Amino acid sequence: MTGDIAENTINDPASPERLYAMLRNSQVNYDLEKIEQAYIYAAKLHEGQFRASGEPYISHPLAVAEIVAGLHIDTDSICAALLHDTVEDCSDKTNLAEIEKKFGPTVAMLVDGLTKIVFLSVDDKEEAHIENLRKMLLAMSKDIRVIFIKLCDRLHNMKTLSAKNEEKQRMIALETMQVYAPLAHRLGMQKVKQELENLGLFYLDPIGYAEVKNDIEKKYGNHRDFIDNIRDYVAEGLRKYNIDFTLEGRIKTVYSIYKKMYNQNKSFDEIYDFYALRIIVGTELECYTVLGIIHEMFNSLPGRFKDYISTPKPNLYRSLHTTVIGRDGIPFEVQIRTREMHETAEYGIAAHWKYKSGEQADASTDAKLEWIARLIETEDGTRDPDEFMSALKTDIFHDETYVFTPKGDVIAIPYGSTVIDFAYTIHTAVGNRMVGAKINGMIVPIDRVPKNGEIVEIITSSSSKGPSRDWLNIVKTSEARTKIRSWFKKEKRAENIVVGRGIIENELKKTGRPFTEAQFGAVCEAVATRNGFSNAEDLYNTLGYGGIPLTKILVKLRDEFDRNVKAPEPEEETEALPVVKPAPKNIGSGSGVIIDGQAGCSVKFAKCCNPLPGDSIIGFVTKGFGVSVHKSDCPNAIQGVSDPEKKDRWIGASWAAPAHSSNTGVYESLIHITAENSFTVIADITGALAEMRVSVLSFNSQKLQNGEVVFDIKIACKSIDHLNSIVSRMRSVKNIHSVSRGFL
Repeated sequence: MTGDIAENTINDPASPERLYAMLRNSQVNYDLEKIEQAYIYAAKLHEGQFRASGEPYISHPLAVAEIVAGLHIDTDSICAALLHDTVEDCSDKTNLAEIEKKFGPTVAMLVDGLTKIVFLSVDDKEEAHIENLRKMLLAMSKDIRVIFIKLCDRLHNMKTLSAKNEEKQRMIALETMQVYAPLAHRLGMQKVKQELENLGLFYLDPIGYAEVKNDIEKKYGNHRDFIDNIRDYVAEGLRKYNIDFTLEGRIKTVYSIYKKMYNQNKSFDEIYDFYALRIIVGTELECYTVLGIIHEMFNSLPGRFKDYISTPKPNLYRSLHTTVIGRDGIPFEVQIRTREMHETAEYGIAAHWKYKSGEQADASTDAKLEWIARLIETEDGTRDPDEFMSALKTDIFHDETYVFTPKGDVIAIPYGSTVIDFAYTIHTAVGNRMVGAKINGMIVPIDRVPKNGEIVEIITSSSSKGPSRDWLNIVKTSEARTKIRSWFKKEKRAENIVVGRGIIENELKKTGRPFTEAQFGAVCEAVATRNGFSNAEDLYNTLGYGGIPLTKILVKLRDEFDRNVKAPEPEEETEALPVVKPAPKNIGSGSGVIIDGQAGCSVKFAKCCNPLPGDSIIGFVTKGFGVSVHKSDCPNAIQGVSDPEKKDRWIGASWAAPAHSSNTGVYESLIHITAENSFTVIADITGALAEMRVSVLSFNSQKLQNGEVVFDIKIACKSIDHLNSIVSRMRSVKNIHSVSRGFL
């Protein structure tokens, strides 16, 4: 490397001299010779290639390497940044084996991980694209530096996006906002995140961006000396206490103001943290001391204090936040943190991943990355693309909700998670034994979504039969869904086989493919083998517990059927004979219901009356959703039958004879209980239900003005007789005044 660098050489985007100067001036012990060799090799491979802007292509990997160097991570990361496009764009000149030979296995591994991350598209749900996202997360789980470099790569692409056409600009900007900016946030890389968000907004809503930027310039122009005056005043106050500190001032970014204005419907004048003062000190104790000094110097705004030191964010962010009123009546936010906290706030997990002198990140940092491994966990190595994308958006790309355990521990769960998700976050065994939940001391339904600051308590029972299959439709996180499926996989194999076989049978019947038992077995064995299962029962089991969706095998199932099951030969034409409709037979269906004498119809049970076997029932033909089954005395059914426009859609229905029904015999019902508000009433009720081996699906309560408590308990039962026996038993429980059948 040359010692003297001319100004024009530093400003040349294809020159490495600015990068070399950055590395020499840093406090990191870089292998400068290795980095120089990586640049020379990359420049040779990219020779003759140009970007859309007309600049030599090598200017891009150089710029990415400079951004990576700004994160202060290791030599191999900078080498990988310089080489990250060589395997993909120069495949005729090099390969991973050659890169490993020249620069070592770590650089080759990082380049390989980066090469696999191409064409990310959150709108395109094709499996190949979703698989690419999975590869990115897998690469992250092996070495987080892959995503550090990829984020820097995307940041430079966004900075040079003006060279692309408008369609490409919008596509890349949308991808950035939906995938890369949330990932940067999840990793705590605030500087990268903010730049990505501002650039993304500039291309997605240029008018909104310009309006907010104009508002900022007007407000800042009217109070241009505000931050300087406040900084001088605070510095004078802190010096009296002999505290070693650093002061920084900032104004809020365009995107963060835009988001508050448009998402929270706030006016620009309602943004109270437009101005912020950051105070950086040496120790945690000094943080709280400075907080007291600030509150002594200024009036604080109620409800605007947040302690992220005692309760850090999941992305490692720690700081004290308070909003106060300045001497001019202008509110501003004060952030107080230590120097270590500040480095983490700026660079996130990258600040703990420096590899200085061969040192790697500590175990506590590795623990913070477990969410990546949890996200890519799948049952039997499979996952539906839509479901994977949904899990990705829930587990990574959503904000967190902070709730408390009864002991005061803070638990962060993805925004929108239910109390079931919370239970599985605590421990797998807690989720599997869950029978109900309380929020702030009150019983809540199991699909309740906790809010920030609420106290969540999970009610468990040692006699619990385990999770319900319905929970798979309730939970929001992939972690909870995976654990529920794992339980069914281990504990309910026989039941899973019945359920999975029924799913395939119904699909074949629905598509008009009749079969014999032997034909069905042969088709399923062939499909199982083609999908890597040892036999058909393993396929049924995996379908039954939700390990794979039916869509995963649907095409193969139909192809195998059509290939192996010969269609009946058409009969010779004969004189047409009158068709005689056979008398209805009471043959059962998977639902346990006969519709107009026919079995196998697609039915659902109406929530307005939730019929049970033994109830007199009637069916209503819906538009596109099969037949809705009601009790004959249901008010909606009585009214519907008398409606001239709908009466033709009401048809006869009956329950299949038990001996002929393939139904598992589990139905949802609700019992309505009025009881005395005693300390033991909930335990008495759940204990009685547990003795009868009744599964509790949800548990809700409400206190009446007269002091009584009303409980609405959703349970699983077999028939009206079973429900009547449950109601009779509950009436004998101490402190219960009345029990009746309710409606879901």
